[in-house]
Amino acid sequence: MEIWINPACSKCRSALSLLDAEEAQYTVRYYLEEPPTMDELAAVLRRLALEPWDITRLGEPVAAELGLATWPREAADRARWIEALAAHPTLIQRPIITADDGTTVLGRSPESVRAVLPQHRGTVSAVGEQ
Repeated sequence: MEIWINPACSKCRSALSLLDAEEAQYTVRYYLEEPPTMDELAAVLRRLALEPWDITRLGEPVAAELGLATWPREAADRARWIEALAAHPTLIQRPIITADDGTTVLGRSPESVRAVLPQHRGTVSAVGEQ
């Protein structure tokens, strides 16, 4: 299992605490230091069944600088959004957790974090939860 985190984020710290309490085996990826590639982002979005604008933190200063709030949200604009997320990883909603079987969640609640654990899988519909 891999979890993309920003250590300054309380939701990320909560997710790590829950994973530790459940004795889950995971690898931490500090995605601000090791930003995901466009291909990695596209794969995560497929697994989440979300669009890039769905995981974009529009409240970040760089979002305002880029004018993201006014960007079109159509299939034809998908690559532009993914490129922005790859170039400015602070825009990526967090934490994102990918289980070994490919199950991926936006782990913003304890329920969504538990959804990637084998003993809880299938009991919670948390994919893409925000």
